[in-house]
Amino acid sequence: MRRHIDFEYLHNFRDLGGYRTADGRTLRWGRLYRSDSLAKLRGADWDLFLSLGVRTVIDLRYPWEIEAKGRVPETEGLTYVNLSVEHRPYDQAEIDPGLDPWRYLADRYAEVALDGAEELRQALEVIASGDAPQVFHCASGKDRTGLLAALVLALLGVDEDVIAADFALTELATDRLIADWKAGHPDRPLNWPGYGRAPEEIMRLFLADLTATHGSVRDYAVKHLGVDDALIDRLRTRLLN
Repeated sequence: MRRHIDFEYLHNFRDLGGYRTADGRTLRWGRLYRSDSLAKLRGADWDLFLSLGVRTVIDLRYPWEIEAKGRVPETEGLTYVNLSVEHRPYDQAEIDPGLDPWRYLADRYAEVALDGAEELRQALEVIASGDAPQVFHCASGKDRTGLLAALVLALLGVDEDVIAADFALTELATDRLIADWKAGHPDRPLNWPGYGRAPEEIMRLFLADLTATHGSVRDYAVKHLGVDDALIDRLRTRLLN
């Protein structure tokens, strides 16, 4: 099975299948994907996307991002859900190069985990429902998408090392993400050298902070998001072999 799905205009579309859980089960292939913005789908990319049988798209971007950049094309049988999980926007191109970049991003993820409780819970509910393939995405498929992917994998019982390694796979798309940003902002300098980067350290810091604050990722989901055992069981039933 393929982890990376090769599109021309999408740079970070991946299958979350194949990862093993602590109890020996395995995530099903072709059930849940993560991606950068699906607004870029067109031509042969659109045909490839349709061939995957995706029936639900969860868009984690701000409404103003969608208005500016567009959304996945509408088509019969495709459900589109916008859940803007981030509530404190920041410009990654302008992050102070003098800051610890990975600590800075882990702190931004912590803000999303705190502020976006309602949207994250709704996203988990959507993922736990239905039987058809689904995909969730943000702009680059790195930060907001990476946070939700980590949450799903942790609740399924995937090891933290695997979660961090999955997050870091975005590093394979960094150069193309930078090229896209420069093409879209020809009159602006890219001041932060860490743009588009996704080293494991960011995710490890974020998960450690979540555990230190709440006891575990599951406790965070239960206490802060309002997730219950029934929802976690539905996630496991839907996504695990």
